[in-house]
Amino acid sequence: MIKTRAVIAAIAALSVTACATHPNKISAAYVSPMKYQNYDCGQVAVERAAVEQRTNALYHTLKRRNNSDNWMMGIGMLVAWPALLFMKGNNSAQNSEYAQLKGDYEALRGVSVAKRCDVAFANDLATTVNKTAPPAAAVVPATPGSGN
Repeated sequence: MIKTRAVIAAIAALSVTACATHPNKISAAYVSPMKYQNYDCGQVAVERAAVEQRTNALYHTLKRRNNSDNWMMGIGMLVAWPALLFMKGNNSAQNSEYAQLKGDYEALRGVSVAKRCDVAFANDLATTVNKTAPPAAAVVPATPGSGN
């Protein structure tokens, strides 16, 4: 009985540390504005849009992982502790990429201000993230006679 409790306690402690981080809790990595110093205003705007798009997709991936782990933790703690073994946990590569993207956004904002570009930046990149899942890739129906 004591051995079972110790195993459950160890799994619970491990699962708490293995939970996926919510993307809102990931801080921006420092990115030097020098990275974008040779960009003109048009390039800054294009890069800003690309960073926002990738950040949006990654935000939803990280949020789904966090939500899934939260559900597994609840189920595991209340009903079936083996469910804790199926938690996805942190994905440090995606967390790092997300932090890097947030840093890129801040660096682009700095370059935009320095060059007096008319490029709109949100005060916080998180406010630009679409709170609903990004749309699935559009499927274009085949037109009659197109050979599809």
